[in-house]
Amino acid sequence: MARYLSRDKLEGFEKYKYNSIDTSVLSNYVMHPFWNWCVQFCPVWVAPNLLTFSGFLLTVLNFLLFSYYDYGFHALTKENATNDHIPSWVWAVSAVNLFVAYTLDGIDGKQARRTGSSGPLGELFDHGLDSYSTVLIPTCLYSIFGRDELSPLRFFFVIWNIFLNFYLTHWEKYNTGVMFLPWGYDFTMISSCILLLVTSVTGPRAWHMSLPGGITPGIVFEIVLYFSAMITSQTIILWNIYKSYRDGTGKMRPFMEAVRPLIPLVFFFGLSTVWALYSPTDILNRSPRLFYVLTGTIFSNINCRLIVSQMSDTRCEVFNGLLVPYALVLCAVFGLRVSPASELLLLLALTATASLAHINYGTKVVQEMCQHFKISCFRIKPKIK
Repeated sequence: MARYLSRDKLEGFEKYKYNSIDTSVLSNYVMHPFWNWCVQFCPVWVAPNLLTFSGFLLTVLNFLLFSYYDYGFHALTKENATNDHIPSWVWAVSAVNLFVAYTLDGIDGKQARRTGSSGPLGELFDHGLDSYSTVLIPTCLYSIFGRDELSPLRFFFVIWNIFLNFYLTHWEKYNTGVMFLPWGYDFTMISSCILLLVTSVTGPRAWHMSLPGGITPGIVFEIVLYFSAMITSQTIILWNIYKSYRDGTGKMRPFMEAVRPLIPLVFFFGLSTVWALYSPTDILNRSPRLFYVLTGTIFSNINCRLIVSQMSDTRCEVFNGLLVPYALVLCAVFGLRVSPASELLLLLALTATASLAHINYGTKVVQEMCQHFKISCFRIKPKIK
């Protein structure tokens, strides 16, 4: 049977040591003390990866809730002005779920150290699931503003901005050997929880008032995401990489090798943007949620492969197999001028294919890691005395 982890990758994982720097004030002085307190109540027999996976399932539950009540992001459009369609309890439950997921993500590493079960699988599992959450969490927040505030196309680029920040953090580690934890992550998660909780009390219409200058909260939300990414993430990442080359502290890869991980992401961004902008049947407006899920799934696969290369200190893959069916679908869409129903069917089939392939990839990688290190993903093996 084909394997995803070659011998050199597995040997690289054997040598791997976690190295991170966290300078966030919120993280160091608020969240870590809180997580240290929380982890005390976690039984020592609970595997860290079980905490990680439980938190991820809560974000999936949030996504499914909003998919049911606001599948097409129409709940807050003008034609539904008298009927929000999203019950107040959905906002409250999603706020609690997101905070619990964030907390579980914060204590899984502490639980690993507490139980003596730390290892490369935990980090790979954690960051791999986080890469999938980069599409699941933002689409829930989109329901607060809806199509009248942000068009599906504009939100498509908002999601890509989030993807870019997440990916560049791992690209940074690929070149520097250090995970510089971004300030924006903790602030974004806490702000999202507060935003959902306040919405459960005031209702989403409170975020649709007109502000001075004729702008709306949705536009403010969009602008803040872009500028905070540039100021607190992207520029700092480039500086850290430059500094590692200047001081000789990083991997010191040649330029083409250093930028190699960016190639599949740039190629995918180009393909997805062409489809979003020039779809003959306006597929993004007709089925934005499905389009976002497809984009997030393939992004997660590209990102997971970078994480594997980064952690095993091996050469990053420049080609991603999921881009082949994606490109073929685009050829059919633009070459054959398909009908609206056919294009939607192609989107659905491609999303299902990509999702199954990505889940298979993640499952197999975890199984191969467990087999190699003789461990269990969701169970702490008792130590032999």
